[in-house]
Amino acid sequence: MSDLKAFAAQTRAWLEDNCPPEMREPVKTDKDACWGGRHWTFQSQAQKIWLERMAAKGWTVPTWPKEYGGAGLSRAQEVVLLKEMKRINARIPLSSFGIWMLGPALLKFGNAAQKAEHLPKIARGEIRWCQGYSEPNAGSDLASLATKAEDKGDHYLVNGQKVWTSYADQADWIFCLVRTDNSGRKHDGISFVLFDMESEGVEARPIKLISGRSPFCETFFDDVKVPKENLVGEAGKGWSIAKYLLTHEREMIGASGHDTARPMHEVAAAFIGLENGQLSDPMLRAKIAEAEIDEWAFNLTMRRKLAEAKAGASLGADSSMLKYYGTELNKRRYELMMDASGHEGLEWESERSEDGKLARTWLRTKANSIEGGTSEIQLNIISKHILQLPGT
Repeated sequence: MSDLKAFAAQTRAWLEDNCPPEMREPVKTDKDACWGGRHWTFQSQAQKIWLERMAAKGWTVPTWPKEYGGAGLSRAQEVVLLKEMKRINARIPLSSFGIWMLGPALLKFGNAAQKAEHLPKIARGEIRWCQGYSEPNAGSDLASLATKAEDKGDHYLVNGQKVWTSYADQADWIFCLVRTDNSGRKHDGISFVLFDMESEGVEARPIKLISGRSPFCETFFDDVKVPKENLVGEAGKGWSIAKYLLTHEREMIGASGHDTARPMHEVAAAFIGLENGQLSDPMLRAKIAEAEIDEWAFNLTMRRKLAEAKAGASLGADSSMLKYYGTELNKRRYELMMDASGHEGLEWESERSEDGKLARTWLRTKANSIEGGTSEIQLNIISKHILQLPGT
């Protein structure tokens, strides 16, 4: 405990000295969240400085080994770091699928050359990644994927299509599931490869959602050459890597129900005001109180499961539980915010509404229960692997 206290004091002092004041202000637009990459344009000099300082410290990926751009912190130290960042409202310096999904997979399955090549660039925000999993005929049944990679000796030739590829039009590289063998079970013969999105034959087409915006794309591959050294793990054994990465994706999506958003009671008070120190609508007040209690309970569950995972326990099917409940909480949160905002919440394009931020986010949450595996699929996994219910 004394070591943690000393670390907390050092962390607090460093953050106070190094986090620019602008990076302690609430995020207002999509550009306020830094994704990095070859084509990223920093919103401000402060955003650039904050990323550079945190990356140099190893705190964009604090628990990764130092040789790969991390700080080698323990889980307990990471918790202290996040707590101290939250204390001063410091923004996350880098949002990245490379950090949340690919990095853990490479640390476990990548070879020495792949780790040395890709992990430091992820940690520094130099390369932005996207995920090539879902296809038009392989969504929840992902193992039915048909994107093909033909062995051409020193490279693979990739042909096929992916869909719902988040930020494919802005990403530099993609981690992609391809079929290298059709002779066995559908779960066999799948390989996990990495390649540059600027490779000849790659095309990304944005898909617009009901919110009027979307991070999603259709992604097409037409005779894309992928060097053999970009194969992660063994050829035809990529399903194990895919499943491992999915646990991290579902944990990431489930965190949308975590305590990162502005408390609902504050939003409601801003819209409808207080009466005798409390919200005047008793029904809405009760619903918000119930939802915030559930968020606290979920927050504690997330912390417990993450601590277990850091201690070496497999998250496994628990990731489906976190994903399901977290996304349902997030959808519920924005339903209540819309209830509290009344007709003002429906503003679509105005300075006051920050270009319809609340309404657009409310509509965007509808996809939470589809992306990363539908809620129905998560409930099936929970019933089979956690509750041990009999199957059909």
